[in-house]
Amino acid sequence: MFKNEKRPRVNESITAPNVLLIDEQGQPEEIPREEALRRAREQELDLIEVSPKAKPPVVKIGDYGNFLYQLQKKEKRQRAHSKATEVKMLRFSFRTDTHDLERIMDRAREFLGEHHMVKLAVRLRGREMTNKEFAANKLRNLLTRMGDVAEVEQEVKMQGNQFIAVIRPKR
Repeated sequence: MFKNEKRPRVNESITAPNVLLIDEQGQPEEIPREEALRRAREQELDLIEVSPKAKPPVVKIGDYGNFLYQLQKKEKRQRAHSKATEVKMLRFSFRTDTHDLERIMDRAREFLGEHHMVKLAVRLRGREMTNKEFAANKLRNLLTRMGDVAEVEQEVKMQGNQFIAVIRPKR
């Protein structure tokens, strides 16, 4: 439920002598911890430490179970909205022709439109390895043509039997 953090302190586990109590209207009031605990008990609710690092710590009166539930919902919403960017890979050959390269560029534009990074790779096989500069230039040309929607994250470099480059969407 709570990763790398302990649950908020509640009732007697709050140690500060004075606390800043936030009431239902959102008005802060600095009072002794015992007074805040007494008010919480009168309402048959819990005293929950909202901000332990503040001086004095900020507390509020409420149902602890409901408070944890709301925290959980908030974390779930944040996780749903923070989709990690993926690196999508598009490969083509040394001999790939113009039309097929345009299809690869269209696909790369789709990925960039979805805010993904794109790794482009030109694979060399057999005798193609003797003409490395042609393959590198083919990839550089593709990067230049993608310049309107992408910026280069990683320049063209040799990796095994292929040249690779990584691009990301322009900001």
